[in-house]
Amino acid sequence: MTMNTPLMPMLFVGHGSPLNALEDTRYSEGWKAISKEIPTPKAILAISAHYYADGTFLNDAQNPKQIYDMYGFPDALYRITYHPQGNPVLAKSIANLVGGKTNASFGIDHGIWSVLRRSYPEANIPVIAMSVNHQLSPQEMVELGKKLKVLREQGILLFGTGSIVHNLYLVDWDNQGGYPWAEDYQKRINERVLNNDVNALVHFDRDPDASKAFTSVEHYAPLLYLLGARDEKDHVKIFNDSETLGSISMTSYLFY
Repeated sequence: MTMNTPLMPMLFVGHGSPLNALEDTRYSEGWKAISKEIPTPKAILAISAHYYADGTFLNDAQNPKQIYDMYGFPDALYRITYHPQGNPVLAKSIANLVGGKTNASFGIDHGIWSVLRRSYPEANIPVIAMSVNHQLSPQEMVELGKKLKVLREQGILLFGTGSIVHNLYLVDWDNQGGYPWAEDYQKRINERVLNNDVNALVHFDRDPDASKAFTSVEHYAPLLYLLGARDEKDHVKIFNDSETLGSISMTSYLFY
């Protein structure tokens, strides 16, 4: 990085229910607002919990398909369209950078489009989806993220979408807030992110509430990639900092 090269900010977003793509909520309003605080990206590299694969794959489609990977929601949700262009050349370059492969068979899932249609409704910024590689350990995800840092010099937004607390088995549909343990767990994660305590964030399983926070790592994993790409001078802004349905966290981070 040269002295005069500013780094593009990064986003980790708790995407929650896909209904946030349809309804005006405090969360979707937060997504709208945060996009106005950062420069317009030249491209978006989306690391999504829902692209959980047995390898590191970059979507190199020129016109990536939109995936409606949710069930039992109102018909209006399935009529929402969000069709940004891809960037096959950039996808190939990133694949080479991280030792991954290109693959156009997936697409843009609801963890991506439900947020981006709020943040960038014109769909005029190229979007490349990158898989969460479940073969990697948490520390290896951080190490891969370090390779992505150079993309920030190129005006590319690293966009992680998942959820710090995400346990569908414990969802309470009548609870508009979070269980006390979920709120406490999120607060501890927030402190570790603010303090850049990567060791504690990598060894999340040492936290007494980790086994309730999520039963599988994919919704937490996008944060690990961003931790690797974080600069020591980055500040952190926490927004949408709340839980819903008992065991779903909407807490999001802007690294800038």
